[in-house]
Amino acid sequence: MTAVEVLFRYGAPPNESTMSAFGQLSDAYGIRCLRLQEPARTIRVEYDATRLTEAKVEGLLRAAGFDITGRMALA
Repeated sequence: MTAVEVLFRYGAPPNESTMSAFGQLSDAYGIRCLRLQEPARTIRVEYDATRLTEAKVEGLLRAAGFDITGRMALA
């Protein structure tokens, strides 16, 4: 397993259905940890790079309803 972290910024605030889908993302194969920071409008995702790619992780977030505006550098 190769653990990788990525930080995404999103635009529009998530609605109730997006938050419900977000809660289920932790069940996705390869997702290890999800952290939503609403004031900063960021989502930090730790995932197994042997199972997922960054593009797939972004796709899962978009499918959940997040308005992903870009990737940010990890601090």
